Amino acid sequence: MSNRRICIYPKDVQRITGKSERYGRKLLAKIRTHLEKEPHQFITLQEFSDYTGIQLAEIEKYILD
Repeated sequence: MSNRRICIYPKDVQRITGKSERYGRKLLAKIRTHLEKEPHQFITLQEFSDYTGIQLAEIEKYILD
């Protein structure tokens, strides 16, 4: 069992892209809309990877906890 989390947050998007946390919030909202999720639902690392085209292994390097 892994202790790694599976959800991505705006601060993670900021670390990955080098853009602002506000950009991260907007991007996650855009992904939620694209995936037809409700505003309270989380975005997984895999969904973020699929949407952005960034390999999951690269994303996981920026996830701190």
